[in-house]
Amino acid sequence: MSLQINVKVQQAMQNKTLDVIALGRSSVDLYGDQFGGPLQDVQSFSKYVGGCPCNIAVGTSRLGLKSGLITRVGAEQLGDFIRQKLTDEGVDTRGISVDPNRLTALVILAVENRESFPHIFYRSDCADMALKAEHIDAEYISSSRALVITGTHLSVAGVDAATLKAVRCAKNSDTKLVLDIDYRPVLWGLTGAATGESRFVASEVVTQKFGEVLPLCDLIVGTEEEIHIAGGSENTLEALQLIREKSEATIVLKLGEDGCRIFESEIPECLAEQKIFPGMMIDIFNTLGAGDAFMSGLLYGWLNNQTWETSCRYANACGAIVVSRHGCAPAMPGLEELGIFLEQSENARAVLASGKLQHAHWVVGRRPRIEQVYALAFDHRSQLEDLVEQYQQGRDCIVKIKELIAAAAQNCLQSYEMAGVIIDDKYGGDILPKFTNKNIWVARPVEKPGVMPFEFEQEEQFALHMHSWPQEHIAKCLVFHHPEATKETRKIQAKKIKALFQACRATNHELLLEIIPPSNLNLTDQTVANSMADIYRQEIYPDWWKLPPSPSASTWSAIESVIEANDKHCRGILVLGLDAPLDELEYSFKAVSGVNYCVGFAIGRSVFRNAAESWIQGKLDDKGMVDTVTDNFVQVITAWENRHLSNVSTLQPGVG
Repeated sequence: MSLQINVKVQQAMQNKTLDVIALGRSSVDLYGDQFGGPLQDVQSFSKYVGGCPCNIAVGTSRLGLKSGLITRVGAEQLGDFIRQKLTDEGVDTRGISVDPNRLTALVILAVENRESFPHIFYRSDCADMALKAEHIDAEYISSSRALVITGTHLSVAGVDAATLKAVRCAKNSDTKLVLDIDYRPVLWGLTGAATGESRFVASEVVTQKFGEVLPLCDLIVGTEEEIHIAGGSENTLEALQLIREKSEATIVLKLGEDGCRIFESEIPECLAEQKIFPGMMIDIFNTLGAGDAFMSGLLYGWLNNQTWETSCRYANACGAIVVSRHGCAPAMPGLEELGIFLEQSENARAVLASGKLQHAHWVVGRRPRIEQVYALAFDHRSQLEDLVEQYQQGRDCIVKIKELIAAAAQNCLQSYEMAGVIIDDKYGGDILPKFTNKNIWVARPVEKPGVMPFEFEQEEQFALHMHSWPQEHIAKCLVFHHPEATKETRKIQAKKIKALFQACRATNHELLLEIIPPSNLNLTDQTVANSMADIYRQEIYPDWWKLPPSPSASTWSAIESVIEANDKHCRGILVLGLDAPLDELEYSFKAVSGVNYCVGFAIGRSVFRNAAESWIQGKLDDKGMVDTVTDNFVQVITAWENRHLSNVSTLQPGVG
């Protein structure tokens, strides 16, 4: 029998494709955007995925562990949001089932002050509390090195049965069992619905229920209040001793900002005898999610066979980072971010405010990378205004032109998954919804056309305007930038670019910065790269660059060097067209065939200008214009895809 067990264990270990699976609550968290008051004073909310297991799945995934989640969501858009967000975060979602009859759970929260975070749980007959034993896949459990269960899913018969089945599956497949006590009295029916913030109510029933799983655990993690409920005593030392009588698991006692204690074997007679792994001094904004971040860091160390000293350092650092931020899951740090923080943890407050760490955090929460972008740019305003004026047409004609260009873009989108668009609000506002929520790369301009120093289209209201955009829309800004422009011009533009960058981060929109050197200033093969370096020096990190074509290898080498030195996480460069003929574009594409950061192009007038002019003149009907623009755009795409096929050794080494 023992030989058979060993064989089974060996086979199970070979099938461990995941590091950790979390089981339990999943919800949509609506966090109040206004701080310092109760929920009734909140005017707007930010939407995040939530629930302890969801947060742990995201937190461990961001640290590089292969994580999965077992839960249940509703067959509606909030359930879709949770599944898509977790997929984007790299979480394995095979364990998430969809309930056709129940809604996804909802939690509404406010940050009233550092000690008070009123929140209301909308969980009456919700989808995740309808998880049943039949939804637990033993093979899925056995694919993971560890299973994390949480207290809430012991509170009701159905989810309790599901949790206990998962526990048995873990014990049968050498999957480590971790208990996050995660005690919320309201979810056990021990308080009124309005007191979701309450963290402790004594209950023999709850203690008895925890007692059923304590002997099976390998790791038990909880705050002092949670240790009290699990042990059945409001004396921390006695509660630890009572837990130890039932379980040989390592016990982790969380002490908030003070750090934590680890109990691997016997509980000492005095808690002071047990070493404290210290926390980190930071300014606390929101303690919600700190425990889930702590667990994520602890699991990262524990599952990578680190010492408790190291594992607790990771855990305490992750908790410290999250309490300085808004939200739970979106506040979780990535591995690079954690490294930056730990390198300078002696000055934690300063490093949390640093642009370098904030950028590392932004990067880990972005949507998955897009490898290629073929963008048809028709955000032009002043150029089309000039064109219709030339032929004495009204500006309503511009709306129609854009509708026809959009039809051509949609033709190409059917054939090229990487195709995208840049569309303005002024004349293309009714077109934007046609490309939204379609897995299409979409950017929209914020600048007034043709102005230096640049001005925002909405000027004083630009950030508020962006707040109304769908999250997937990218803010595109054209700046006529030159490192040798007047000091006053550079100062004005630097201030505006910084404001735009900060607005993008605040509204959770990516930024595409388009740099065109003014034609009246000297242009060398270093000009664009020097402009980019100026912008990076201000701790501004555009997600995308849109740059002029150049036949100069030196120009592209300088640009690559600047990006490599400042932001290796840059999404990439899009080559613009500047109304160049299609054959010239083909040559400029060859020039970037070896430039790693060039991931595509954003071309406009080269594709549609002549067709639009012919349409205005009556030389093309609607279909003719759509077909012409479609053919031109396909020609550009073909030129881009063939750029590697020709020898580019004849490129000029100097002037760009």
